[in-house]
Amino acid sequence: MIALFRALFILTTMAAGCAAVAAAEMQANAIFLVASPGLHDPNFRETVVLVTHPRDGPPWGVIINRPLDLRLSEVFTEYETLKKRKDVLFFGGPVGRGGLVFLVRSPKPPPRSVPVLRDVHFVSDIDTIEGLLQRPEPTRGLRVYAGYAGWAPGQLQGEIKRGGWHVLPADAATVFDKNPADIWPELIKRATTKRTLFVQ
Repeated sequence: MIALFRALFILTTMAAGCAAVAAAEMQANAIFLVASPGLHDPNFRETVVLVTHPRDGPPWGVIINRPLDLRLSEVFTEYETLKKRKDVLFFGGPVGRGGLVFLVRSPKPPPRSVPVLRDVHFVSDIDTIEGLLQRPEPTRGLRVYAGYAGWAPGQLQGEIKRGGWHVLPADAATVFDKNPADIWPELIKRATTKRTLFVQ
């Protein structure tokens, strides 16, 4: 329980900024940022970032294709349901690497959650996360990230204008179902093909 409280600190802090907005007024508005081949920042080289932009705050999100060499069973040692599983922790971004962010796929918004897509939410409710980790399939519809990616107001727009990122619609299947190694190659091909067709 103590470990889980510590893990949830990052998202609880970030979600606090959204708490003033009624859940009914919050909109799922996430996009994929696909790193351009010329983006050499080691934190973001060949990455795809799931980004949401709260109405009253700057954009933030998580890198979805950087699995770490660390199993969730090593992070949450108290959960028997994880002990024989190979599911790993993902590198979510360079901000707050010491804490965790939880992304949940659910048709119904969990308590204390931030909508990302229609059925995908960042969740900071401890009881919800504990309940998921205690299931027979604890990681079904769940991704756990160390750290997150964040931008100051106007910073991301500038990076996009300079050609650092391609923007594509986000979808849950890419986040939860695809092999992480295939995500960037597939999406950069889609993004550059779309741009070429548009220019022609």
